Amino acid sequence: MQQIHILLVDDNEGDILLTREALEEARIINKISIAYDGIQAIDLLKKSARVASTMPDLILLDINLPKMNGTEVLSIIKNDPDLRRIPVIMLTTSSSEKDIFASYDNYANCYITKPVDLDRFMDVVRTIEDFWISIVKLPKTHA
Repeated sequence: MQQIHILLVDDNEGDILLTREALEEARIINKISIAYDGIQAIDLLKKSARVASTMPDLILLDINLPKMNGTEVLSIIKNDPDLRRIPVIMLTTSSSEKDIFASYDNYANCYITKPVDLDRFMDVVRTIEDFWISIVKLPKTHA
């Protein structure tokens, strides 16, 4: 299996730990970078654009973030020619139709509501792995 670099953008430490655990349990060979707010995510991505080997292959993005919300982060990513090809999965507790529409209007690749149940949350992360890493052909973001 190829090395996958995932950028996880979330301010909830519990969700970060659960996501890491689920990815490790699924035996995904990956590198995970963490951004705890929207500004940090954009800064990390802009730096990655200058050093292509550090560019993430996939972004898991929460909507409810401090400093800059996930919809704003998504809009910046999808309007930047250096970043727009990176698949962005909105992974959030929000089930608001407004947030769903705003995400797809800003070209999110998919929108997943985080389950509150631990086992179901782990299943969702494993499903992300199954589809986005095992089945989908991701664009090559670095040499």
